[in-house]
Amino acid sequence: MSRRRRAAYSSSAYENGDAAVEGVHREVGRRSPRRSTGGTVSTSRLAGFKDRSISQRRSLVAAHAGVDEDQLAAFDPGSGLGLEQADRMVENVVGVLGVPLGVATNFTVNGRDVLVPMATEEPSVVAAASNAARIARVRGGFTTSSTDPLMQAQVQVVDTADPEAARLRLLEARDELVELANRQDPRLVELGGGVRDLVVRLVEARTQRYVVAHLVVDVRDAMGANAVNTMAEAIADRVGEIAGGRPLLRILTNKADLRLARARAVFDAEAVGGPGVVADIVHAAALAEADPYRAATHNKGIMNGITAVVLATGNDTRAVEAGAHSHAVSAQGRYTSLSRFERDADGNLVGTLELPMAVGLVGGATKVHPVAQRAVQVLGVSTAAELAETITAVGLAQNFAALRALATEGIQRGHMALHARNVAVAAGATEEELSAVVARLVADRAVRVDHAEKVLGELRAEAGR
Repeated sequence: MSRRRRAAYSSSAYENGDAAVEGVHREVGRRSPRRSTGGTVSTSRLAGFKDRSISQRRSLVAAHAGVDEDQLAAFDPGSGLGLEQADRMVENVVGVLGVPLGVATNFTVNGRDVLVPMATEEPSVVAAASNAARIARVRGGFTTSSTDPLMQAQVQVVDTADPEAARLRLLEARDELVELANRQDPRLVELGGGVRDLVVRLVEARTQRYVVAHLVVDVRDAMGANAVNTMAEAIADRVGEIAGGRPLLRILTNKADLRLARARAVFDAEAVGGPGVVADIVHAAALAEADPYRAATHNKGIMNGITAVVLATGNDTRAVEAGAHSHAVSAQGRYTSLSRFERDADGNLVGTLELPMAVGLVGGATKVHPVAQRAVQVLGVSTAAELAETITAVGLAQNFAALRALATEGIQRGHMALHARNVAVAAGATEEELSAVVARLVADRAVRVDHAEKVLGELRAEAGR
């Protein structure tokens, strides 16, 4: 098979390694793996990780994170989120839903090797991210950055007689309103956060012209929803008085366009599959920039990686997804891709991703859910900014993996090969029968339950059962 058609998103590319990638590693050289506090070498490059047993994988993860293996017992079914905890988290609890928790390997982010916990039900996501990160390692991995953790709360004022003048009156009262808002969370202010600005907008709607005041708040290491909502509630009546109208909505916006995270990576042309594959990936990405139909699926691929890490760390997946998709609307009002891919002067593929990333390490499920606590520990991040940047790097890796597959063998081959296990189990295959059924489904290119049932019947007939 030509290099151009080699597996990209498939299980084989993840499981068996890619000779081109390893060859370029030897030529270019890898960054030295970091050392843990215990003095041992800690690397996310764990060859053969998927071939090990669950307990062996967990031992490796614990060693990398520098934690006692017993602490990861929270990952066991029934040992993480219990019914009593769940009952305190949400209403009308009747049970707990389990989601597979995998670990993506090979990631280097800003020179630090990290193992990335990912909670997802979709086959191939963890494998694809790991494979993409392995290719990115050739040229140093992912480089990330982010803005200050600024969230915004809106206070809507209705029935204002003079909206233009009301806007100016509110801006004149900026110091008063900021001081009133900051009084609601003195601890946040002590930590260096708090209100940074007051912005007032006039919004033309089909009913009337609304005055909308925005509080811009530095929420530090929190996601920030509770903090900014409390502040908005506190200033709403005073905002209404000053504007000469009636305050109505007072709530945060998930269009967190002041809280951005960025990631970039250089994917070595040889490791990607050669100049032809690089060119086709650029073409595929360009279609997503120009066509909203393609952009929707392109961005979904990014979110496959992002949502999995957001969920694993106990953060708000809906808030992050809302912010991402709102950010994908261009200045021209057209939905477009969140990422960009281009060739550098040496012909290598360069991927970049920038999007809102409202995640935190304090408050919410991150501090309540025992699995989320351990996932953060494995990730080894100490600030919300680090978490946001790592998540963005995973999104870029996921996006690259999907584009590489689309530009070579197509998405279905690798995805369905991994999905075949689920189909075989659904058809009733036992652990002893699983490998044989999966092999037949992939070979027949018919990954369907009805075909799995047929294959299973044939195998059992041959075995005399």
